[in-house]
Amino acid sequence: MSALLVEAPGLLTTAQDLGRDGFGPMGVSASGAADAISLRIGNRLVGNPEGAAALEMTLLGGAFRFDRAAVIAVTGADFGPSLDGVALPMWTSIEIREGQTVKFGPSRSGARAYLCVQGGIAVELFLGSASTHVLSGLGGIEGRALRKGDRVEVDAANSLFRKRSLSAKALESLRPRKVIRVTDGPQSDWFAESLWKTLRGNAFRVSEQSNRMGIRLEGPPIRLDTSREMITEGVSLGTIQVTPSGQPIILFVEQQTTGGYPKIANVISADLHSLGQLRPRDEIRFERVEMNEARALLIQQEALLASKELIQE
Repeated sequence: MSALLVEAPGLLTTAQDLGRDGFGPMGVSASGAADAISLRIGNRLVGNPEGAAALEMTLLGGAFRFDRAAVIAVTGADFGPSLDGVALPMWTSIEIREGQTVKFGPSRSGARAYLCVQGGIAVELFLGSASTHVLSGLGGIEGRALRKGDRVEVDAANSLFRKRSLSAKALESLRPRKVIRVTDGPQSDWFAESLWKTLRGNAFRVSEQSNRMGIRLEGPPIRLDTSREMITEGVSLGTIQVTPSGQPIILFVEQQTTGGYPKIANVISADLHSLGQLRPRDEIRFERVEMNEARALLIQQEALLASKELIQE
């Protein structure tokens, strides 16, 4: 089994796959890649199953030395990747020789980059997933972010090297959005049309207090009648809760599984990967769409991901 040695861990680098669905009733959220589209494409480029585990880096990347030859792909945000000091192309498969070092710097665009390795990152599964749930310390590599000196094992490669690249058309179609589309939430009728206009008609800034659990937004308050109360209920990925302060929170991949704040809206599935690329101080806007449109957009996105035109060889 091959491995990569962590020479520098970056700000927050964890092992992630597509998460552990189905354990919400036990209080365990899915976790998984914050930008699942980038993970899926990266794995396709190196010949892995789409859900294979990879390294997710946040805002500042690390440096990783390979003890054996490998095939990698770098996807997601541009962290200025280099191989032994020479710039690396993104969204393409690359051969790595034994002893070479792949290094990343600070983000140039977006919040998260993915290092996918042919064979996939090898970690013990927790509830069927390799994903690191940072806040609870579960999964991944000891339930934590990588540290300098860590040895990250890689499963045996499953194929020979084949040059693959993401098509320019697909890259443009899947580019993260700053206008986030939403459908009505479970308590949407609690909010007067004037409050919906506040949500739709203004820019909201991503707070520096945001993390994988929730994306806190700062903007004009969406004030609700405080005399209304609700019973705590289950919540879903992408739910937009409105706190008593009037500031919305988008529940993200390490969300709590229940919540007692009213939910005005929910981010559509086709835009969830855009949330994973939001940086502190980024500004976003919201667009309200109907459920049938949200469904059609997801079908369209999945059709692109499954198409022969996605990857060029």
